[in-house]
Amino acid sequence: MSSLDDLIGKAKVLLSEGHSPGQIADELSLSMETVTWLLTQAKGTSAPKDVHIDWTAVSSHAPMLEETALMLLNRYYQSQKETAAGSPVADVIVGIALSGIPLATLIAVQEAAQLAIYHPAKQSQSEKPTGSISGNFAPVTGQRCIIIDDVITSGNTMKEVVRYLKKHNATPVAIWVIFDKRGIKDIDGVPVYSLYKVSPV
Repeated sequence: MSSLDDLIGKAKVLLSEGHSPGQIADELSLSMETVTWLLTQAKGTSAPKDVHIDWTAVSSHAPMLEETALMLLNRYYQSQKETAAGSPVADVIVGIALSGIPLATLIAVQEAAQLAIYHPAKQSQSEKPTGSISGNFAPVTGQRCIIIDDVITSGNTMKEVVRYLKKHNATPVAIWVIFDKRGIKDIDGVPVYSLYKVSPV
């Protein structure tokens, strides 16, 4: 079985278990366009240009996940020294559901910061999907925030989070991701810091 057949199978299993296409995109670190193709297109048609990243060997192993969170933290601090900027500490670390949550939690502990959780619109199954901050965690209004996720695929979710934070009078300071599949330097003026840039050759 090819890796593409594996992805089609995984996408269909997740759909049968009740996941929305947006949740499947997050689970597989793929764009919504790719997930739609995996769920609907017949074999033989060309797949969208995308890169599947399987980092479960790290994400499922808590000590390695913690080391990755510390790498994100160190990456950001190092860049701040190079640019001679002020203190990079944020009031609130915003983890994007689902994969950004454990990373954000670990980083919030290191920074003695508050933790907020953002649920993207693509994960909503309502007729008019919207993104939102969970009421069970820290509020973001008036706070300096760092946004955390595992992967930037299209950049749409990050744009959504930045807009949400600004609309709610929060200041997004930076975006931290492990993998950047787009090579994005900033999103609406908010700088992106990634550990790895993934690009097709």
